[in-house]
Amino acid sequence: MSNKKENFARFGMAAKGAVYCLIGVLTALAAFGQGGEQTGGKGAMQYLAQQSYGQILLAILGIGLLGYVFWRMYQVFANPKGLDDDAKGYGKRIAYFISGIIYGGFAFYAFKLAFGSNSGSSGSMMGSLMSGSNGDTIAIIIGIGMAIKAIYDLYRAYSNKFREEVEEAGMDEKEQKLLINAGKFGHTSRGAVIGLMAYLTLQSGLASGSKVSTQTDAFSYIQNEFGSIVLGIVAIGFVGYGVYMFIKAKHPAISVASLR
Repeated sequence: MSNKKENFARFGMAAKGAVYCLIGVLTALAAFGQGGEQTGGKGAMQYLAQQSYGQILLAILGIGLLGYVFWRMYQVFANPKGLDDDAKGYGKRIAYFISGIIYGGFAFYAFKLAFGSNSGSSGSMMGSLMSGSNGDTIAIIIGIGMAIKAIYDLYRAYSNKFREEVEEAGMDEKEQKLLINAGKFGHTSRGAVIGLMAYLTLQSGLASGSKVSTQTDAFSYIQNEFGSIVLGIVAIGFVGYGVYMFIKAKHPAISVASLR
């Protein structure tokens, strides 16, 4: 991979980290009664849009998220890790593709807010799909996918698999310790939230509903069922995941064949 393309991918990783840090900080502040709000990625961007220089920050964030989309699609089509042509390999590449699509949607939304459009048909295609006769079946399928993702995040946390995506050779001892703690805490919190999203989505689908739950729904569930302290801890875990992404951006394990 050329230096320009690698730097674009690094910028994307940092942009994703910034989104998670903002979600975590806003939700933690809300949990501890210090302002803020329980929010997901789009809510975090809406918060940015209301700040001074918010449009500029959103435009930069949108470009950064496109860098992350580029990296995910590079993983899909260039296969830098040399994944085998088997079910496991194709499964990972499909997951990378879905991740790229999701963050492409976030990038589009960031640009939409940056250029003054907070209205329109965002999510209308998904809304139409879910309101159809097969909405409950689609909700169940999405819920199962979320559950698999949640389990994988928890597996990554406690097997230290997340360290494979970071080149540790250039780190000092303090930075390595931060990587381990932030990565484990962040993946645990993210896995727990996605797991709750899966539970709520499956609950809706099995009850003949068609609601796909969001991070905000999961945060509200944690607040109602477990209290503000637990919500605050989970939210701080999101900040930890953001820190992990910053470290990943600084020391990415991108040692792959050139893409000229």
